[in-house]
Amino acid sequence: MDVLDIARWQFGIITVYHFLFVPLTIGLTAVIAGLETAWVRTGKEDYLRLTKFFGKLFLINFAIGVVTGIVQEFQFGMNWSDYSRFVGDVFGAPLAVEGLLAFFLESTFLGLWIFGWDKLPRGLHAGCMWLVHLGTLASSWFILAANSWMQHPVGYRFNPETDRAELVDFWAVMFNKVQLVTFPHVIFAAYMTAGTFLLGVAAYLYMKKKHEADRPMYHRAIRIGAVVTLLAGIGVGVTGDLQGKVMTEVQPMKMAAAEGLYETSEGCAPFSVFTIGTPDGTEEKFAVTIPCLLSFLGTGSFDGTVEGINPLRDEYAETYGSDPTSKAYTEGDYTPVIPVTYWSFRFMMGLGFFAAAGAALILWLTRGGRTPGVRWLGTLGLSLPIATTLASSWGWIFTEMGRQPWVVFGLMTTESGVSPGVSTFEAATSLIVLTSLYAVLAVVEVKLLVTYIRKGADPFVEPPDVPVGGADDDRPLTFAY
Repeated sequence: MDVLDIARWQFGIITVYHFLFVPLTIGLTAVIAGLETAWVRTGKEDYLRLTKFFGKLFLINFAIGVVTGIVQEFQFGMNWSDYSRFVGDVFGAPLAVEGLLAFFLESTFLGLWIFGWDKLPRGLHAGCMWLVHLGTLASSWFILAANSWMQHPVGYRFNPETDRAELVDFWAVMFNKVQLVTFPHVIFAAYMTAGTFLLGVAAYLYMKKKHEADRPMYHRAIRIGAVVTLLAGIGVGVTGDLQGKVMTEVQPMKMAAAEGLYETSEGCAPFSVFTIGTPDGTEEKFAVTIPCLLSFLGTGSFDGTVEGINPLRDEYAETYGSDPTSKAYTEGDYTPVIPVTYWSFRFMMGLGFFAAAGAALILWLTRGGRTPGVRWLGTLGLSLPIATTLASSWGWIFTEMGRQPWVVFGLMTTESGVSPGVSTFEAATSLIVLTSLYAVLAVVEVKLLVTYIRKGADPFVEPPDVPVGGADDDRPLTFAY
């Protein structure tokens, strides 16, 4: 492999690994805030116990996620310096605001939430977690705005003297049409991930005889998780449909690659659920298809036209291949890796549908206090958080791989963004070291989560009812976990 291949593998591994933590962090802040708010309003012990229990699991996930996110940012200077130089003027503003405003909002109020159990009034303490959630949403908005610019560059001008993209309209970047559909899709997926995590952990504890006395509490948590998962799943489906239509408009090659559609379909393009083709993906041998569905996904009409890979390849080669300012792909082939885009798109959708359907089934079987077979409930419950986590990962793989060979669509190819001064040995060493480090962090994360999940929720201990004016003593803040 050359430096480009190694750099892509390293960035892909680090990005997908980091994104394992991000949806759970975003979603759990909302779930925990909701549970604590329910305790404040009803006074029911179960809600407080669940709040503290899942708060502990959230903090483990948050800590590892922050570490991996910081490493990800260093990648831009390590292996992708030409890319960083090209987009720096555009990315500087949203990423700076994310770090200085959104992340500090998260960390400040998370600190107050951790240390303020015996210092803050109950309503204000619950409000701290809502503000943490608001901070995660703000962080997501700014980061996704930067990524959406890579998918559909707007609000910039190209300076041929400096060979850089320069920001001219901050708000165009913030409200990019791709951003407006990507943000809700990612957030609903995060809620879905948190819902299945709540459901899966509660189902695991429900089936353990050690926690038999707490089964009513875990039964309630299972249903709450199932409701969150199902409602978020509906949101994922609706926003995903909108995202597909915008994607077809601004990146028709990505939609064509998602279906492996080589020739333009003038109407009623079918969507293949499963396909067996030649190794290079250029010829179909067997397929299970749904008539006209691809036309609807791409255009909103069952008779809509969906452009194919071959005519788009010719169009892109003519448009970008002779433009020296575009840093065009040297071979002139602007086609992504078809098998990767095809299957990642289906894995994303299939696993998401499975999680939503599983949540609906659990809601039905647990209605009215009913309890299905413990082993069956545990098996399904534990499979759902795995499904949503993998669905999110495959979604990001599709988003980024479907844009290839562009790192910024229509402006800069991936091979043009690699650091020119990095050797193959240096890149390979970095890949091995970081991958090994992340493997260790994965073991630490799983070990900590399993250890605390097995213990279950702590017995109920009511925190002091601090008056609205706050505590009047000088006791130092105490760490609640």
